[in-house]
Amino acid sequence: MKWIFRVLIPLVFFLMLNACTRKPVTAPLPVQPVPTLPQLEWHSMEMNAFVHFSINTFTNKEWGYGDESPDVFNPSALNTDQWANVLQKTGFKTLILTCKHHDGFCLWPSEHTNYSVKFSKWKNGTGDVVGDVSASCRKFGLRFGIYVSPWDRHHSEYATPIYIIYYRNQLKELDAFYGPFFEMWFDGANGGDGYYGGKRETRTIDGSTYYDWPGTIRQMRIVEPNLLFFSDAGPGLRWTGNEKGMAGETNWNMITPDTLYAGKAGITDLLNTGSENGSQWIPAEVDVSIRPGWFYHPEEDDKVKSPEELFNLYLTSVGRGSTLLLNVPPDRRGLLHEKDVASLEGFRKLLDERLTKNKARKARVKTSESRDDHQFAASNLVDGDRFTYWATSDDVKAASAELEFDDEIEARYILLQEYIELGQRIKSFSIEARVNDEWKKVAEGTTIGFKRIIPLTNVRTNALRINILDSRACLTLSSIEVY
Repeated sequence: MKWIFRVLIPLVFFLMLNACTRKPVTAPLPVQPVPTLPQLEWHSMEMNAFVHFSINTFTNKEWGYGDESPDVFNPSALNTDQWANVLQKTGFKTLILTCKHHDGFCLWPSEHTNYSVKFSKWKNGTGDVVGDVSASCRKFGLRFGIYVSPWDRHHSEYATPIYIIYYRNQLKELDAFYGPFFEMWFDGANGGDGYYGGKRETRTIDGSTYYDWPGTIRQMRIVEPNLLFFSDAGPGLRWTGNEKGMAGETNWNMITPDTLYAGKAGITDLLNTGSENGSQWIPAEVDVSIRPGWFYHPEEDDKVKSPEELFNLYLTSVGRGSTLLLNVPPDRRGLLHEKDVASLEGFRKLLDERLTKNKARKARVKTSESRDDHQFAASNLVDGDRFTYWATSDDVKAASAELEFDDEIEARYILLQEYIELGQRIKSFSIEARVNDEWKKVAEGTTIGFKRIIPLTNVRTNALRINILDSRACLTLSSIEVY
């Protein structure tokens, strides 16, 4: 047995010496722009919920005029714990509440107006929906976000500088009593006809300058430096250009916002696709409602999107590198309606059935090129860890990864992820399946980003090949999953 020690001891010493003297392989340099930490957290959430609930719920309108009596707001059985519990159980990570819609009615007892829950019959004026939702989010582990409409059809000074002071005071008030917030949501509502304190007229504004969004954002960043701001052009998150639940099949997380502003015409295509050479990381958030309208309407109880429709929305939002913001409006009781809840639960079941059993974990994987055989190896693609990744050498912008299975499998969905901490890189790819010992192209696409899910049809195979055809820089691909 002594010969074993005479061989092993020098061998171990050699391996240790070699490991200590081997030149370390450096990680790829970032390709700018790159996401901030709050943006990375937002990407990882995948699904957030919008909750439209206000005076419109009781008037059966989408946009209130601003002259509705506060007494109209009177939910009979408000239970924000029910909202948060349902959303958390079905996979949502953030709840964004319409604290004030275009009619100007406030769901909290604001000190700056007499048009709020404080002046309604609900709970004899002692109610506070924003406070209730904030508490429910903490209780069920949801992040909290707010929507505060910049347009106010009730306020007498809308379209004057005085209103901007009022609006900012309300944002500060909300943050002081209910913050911190994860996301603040601004839409492109830019004036029109309204009550305006009894004047009943049409008021127009210059959407590019009136709200002075940079000043408002600076004000909020003082107290909340990590707050994500959503608007048409960001600066934290951008609109995807539609309310159909569809991100662009080409979807860059970058855009140059210098010439964009809320409500500007003709920018929807750019918002949908982003820009390969955009100067800032401003990813697209995909907003869509579970019903035809954004507020609850009894006549839409039979028009709730089905679980299958919601799953398809997941594929066209999360599956295209964005995050899904699904609106679920409470009814006049102050509850999520039974049909909405059933659809959400069915949707969660489909996600669990279709996208949880990753067949790639047992596959043998090899790549056409790799930066090294350890830190950035091909095996990182199938280890189930998003924070490890396969990388190619600096000058390699096209390469392939091949997965081989012991037995023939049915592949219905291919999931790809880039390591976006170093920037979004991939410009085009294709997928091949080995069928009867021949490679057959079964899918192709452009961008990947945080997550890309590619549905396949009737693909049975014992091997798959992912071809990255073009990239902005060397590849940093973190995951290949097969379902």
